[in-house]
Formats: sequence, C-alpha cells, structure tokens
Amino acid sequence: MKLRALPVMITVVVSIAVLFGGWFTYRQLTLHNPLMKIVQSYPGVNSAQVTINQKEVALKLDLKPEADLGALVQQIHKQSTDILGTRTLKLEVVDHSDAKLNKIWENAMFPVSQAMANREYTEIPKTLEEVAKLNNGVQAKAEMDDRNVYVSLSNGKASKFLILPRTAQVTGGNA
Repeated sequence: MKLRALPVMITVVVSIAVLFGGWFTYRQLTLHNPLMKIVQSYPGVNSAQVTINQKEVALKLDLKPEADLGALVQQIHKQSTDILGTRTLKLEVVDHSDAKLNKIWENAMFPVSQAMANREYTEIPKTLEEVAKLNNGVQAKAEMDDRNVYVSLSNGKASKFLILPRTAQVTGGNA
C-alpha cells in the first residue's frame, strides 16, 4: 500500500489543530475566563491580565487608588481554589505612585522592614497611621494574610500598592 503525501499531511494538520484548539478552549473556559470574572468584578480594579502555566498563575493588576488589595487577594484565593489548584499565585500591581508617595514610602520602609524582620506585624499599621497623620490627605493601610503583608498608600490621585512577602526580609516590596 502506497501512502499519498497530501492526505497524510492534511490529517496531521487537522489532528494538531483539533488537539491544540481543544486545549486552548479548555484553558479559556475553565481557567482564564472565570479568574478574570472574579478579578474584574471586584470594586477598584481597572484592568487585569492573567497568565497561566503549569506552576503558577501570574496576575497583573491595574488598581484604582481606593482599591482594597488585601481583600481582593483573599477573594481570589477563596473563589478560585479550583482554578489555582496547586499553582502559586504571583501578583504584580501597576505602579501609579508619584514623587510624594515614593518619598513617604522611603521614610516608612525602614520601620516596616524592621517590623517584618522581627515578626512584629502589629507595628506595621502603627507606622502607617503615623505616616498618614504626618502627611495630610494621604491614606495608608496595611493588611496581612498567611503569605504576605499588603501595604496601600494613596492621596486620592496617585496610589502605591506593595506586596511584602512574610517569608523574606523586605527591601522595597513589589510595587
């Protein structure tokens, strides 16, 4: 029996298209779209980008100044356990800070880092309250879960969100 090249090539191309098309459709319908719906329905989220691979879910967030990052992360973990599975969640927040907020964070970074290094997490909100009192119009907030400390600085126009891992010492955070 002699195989003809054209039918064999067409069969290979169609098989590959069906396999990858099914895989792509599965990823979109069961992983990507539900996670995007959870994130984008949260108040204070301008936009989000999701990248999913075998080991991690990378989420790039663009947040409004009044967004509650800690509560958003808690909601993502609570509502997307099936989506995340054994994958780790890697967060990145778009930086909308200005020179004033950056200077405020520079002044607060040492006491916050010291509190993190000494595992005295209750000192972080106290430090941020002092920062807010010293800088009119600036709201400062800290939240914590079992993985990270979430710091939010905002002056109504600009905002700075930091994710500080509890397992390592802080040097500047992920802005």
